[in-house]
Amino acid sequence: RAFEYTLATPLFTDYAIKQRLVALPPGTTMEYVDNGFPVFPDNTVISKTFYYNLDDRDPNLGKKIIETRLLIKQSGNWVLGNYKWNEAQTDAVLDDESHLVPVSFVNDEGETMNIDYIIPSATDCFTCHNNSSNVTPIGPKLRTLNIGNQLQQMIDQQLLTNLDNPNVVSQLPDWEDSANFTLEERARGYFDVNCAHCHSPGGNCDPVSNLDMRFETRFSDTNIDVHGASIIARTQNVPLIPSYSMPLIGTTIMHPEGAALIEEYINSL
Repeated sequence: RAFEYTLATPLFTDYAIKQRLVALPPGTTMEYVDNGFPVFPDNTVISKTFYYNLDDRDPNLGKKIIETRLLIKQSGNWVLGNYKWNEAQTDAVLDDESHLVPVSFVNDEGETMNIDYIIPSATDCFTCHNNSSNVTPIGPKLRTLNIGNQLQQMIDQQLLTNLDNPNVVSQLPDWEDSANFTLEERARGYFDVNCAHCHSPGGNCDPVSNLDMRFETRFSDTNIDVHGASIIARTQNVPLIPSYSMPLIGTTIMHPEGAALIEEYINSL
């Protein structure tokens, strides 16, 4: 049983659009535990396909599909796979190597955007999907899936069990929703999705950084204020500086809107 899902705050990847799917084996469900990841049954497949509309003002004009990333749970462990789409857009092939794919598209404002999109290697994928040397998902925590009535729909369709009332699940703030969330909530939500997979206990940056970007971490334990100036500098470097600019992997350009949010938040501390 495959179903599409959205996230309250998605990870930024050079303005790529993403189709997110979970496929559960027949007769199985995801099981609620807490605000984090549900328990996924063995043989679950989580896929994320990255693409660009040729013109964001009219998606009917077509799109360019770049890659599809898979996580497959086998015998209790997650396995990574990355598929590169061909130019004809008819097939995707498993490929562990990194590739540069030039992309040109028109955004909502009518501006032509040219991006040298980089498909990550298998090693790069593991860098971010790594916690304590184990492969792990990043996005589909229940608090991040808690947007609109999405959790209720999962319950109604018996995709998610052990949860009767989705209101007991916390909600990760939408970083763009200034009407319903404070500046701090939006910035911490952005940090959680874009940074916390590495900047958290067991994450890739844990041995060299004392930053803890998880949304649930008390502010006094995050060290965001201690490293505020560095965070601003590392997220605003254009062009990106290898091994210095943040995020280290997954983007080739600065995210202007996200960087502005981070700067506003840190300057408010």
